[in-house]
Amino acid sequence: MTQPTTTTIVLVHGAFADAASYARVIPELLAHGYNVVAPAVPNRSLIGDAAYTASVIRQIPGPVILVGHSYGGAVITVAGVEDNVKALVYLAGYALEQGESLGELQGRFPDSDLASALVYTPFPIEGSTEGGTDVTVDVAKFPAIFAADVEPELAAVLAVSQRPLAAQAFADAAPAAAWKTKPSWGLVASADHTINPDVERFGYQRAGMTTTEVDSSHLVMLAHPKKVVELICEAAQSVAH
Repeated sequence: MTQPTTTTIVLVHGAFADAASYARVIPELLAHGYNVVAPAVPNRSLIGDAAYTASVIRQIPGPVILVGHSYGGAVITVAGVEDNVKALVYLAGYALEQGESLGELQGRFPDSDLASALVYTPFPIEGSTEGGTDVTVDVAKFPAIFAADVEPELAAVLAVSQRPLAAQAFADAAPAAAWKTKPSWGLVASADHTINPDVERFGYQRAGMTTTEVDSSHLVMLAHPKKVVELICEAAQSVAH
């Protein structure tokens, strides 16, 4: 008799962060018996990042619960159309409509505190004379905007170890919206100063998601890991066969 394949939780990090932002969630998910994959997203363009994430998903046997934080929400919106993705979980994330860009969605709402704290730095692109632009958060402003309820010592480390997001990612239009065909859950970080919480609410409501709100900063996985694990497990159990 064939043993059932264990569900894999794929954790997609956001901009200005890396997979270590899930450090408090991963041990809990492993303890629940799930396989966990937390890839390093290139953070170069929405279309390219989604293609990379989709390539990771395709190599995973069995069902996948796809989780995206922040910009990672936009990535899973596109990559989540892969056949073995059974559910989507958005954590303080962008749930784009097909044909919509991050810039367009954010532009409909008042700016968060992040807007005035962004730093733009040119970087070279091989084969291009123009290069690209990296976007980061002012290191001094990062803790208050991104991680107000995370320990100050950890927030300081996160501030100086940011993964930049290329400006191109804000302009790419989502070629697909996986939430149209996949069950989806959304967590609003109601004390978020990185993404206006109304942007999160709007995207989730438009998608008809099961939505929960947590009084948290943007880095809800570090500030409230148990709440995040509960939501991921709820999604995984709801689609288990």
